[in-house]
Amino acid sequence: MNRSKIVAILTGAISIILAIAYLILVQLLDYRDMKPAPISQFDPAPAIISSFWQIDKIAEV
Repeated sequence: MNRSKIVAILTGAISIILAIAYLILVQLLDYRDMKPAPISQFDPAPAIISSFWQIDKIAEV
């Protein structure tokens, strides 16, 4: 076998191993029983109110 064919087979095998490892990891993470956090643990978002007043100069008469 020439070198390029060996490299192609090796990279293909590595790709398949990574894909299988990813699928196993996703299955393990999906298997966990995840419950949402209670609402009481969240702080209400602070309200920011901004106002800007601009008074033009009054021309002296």
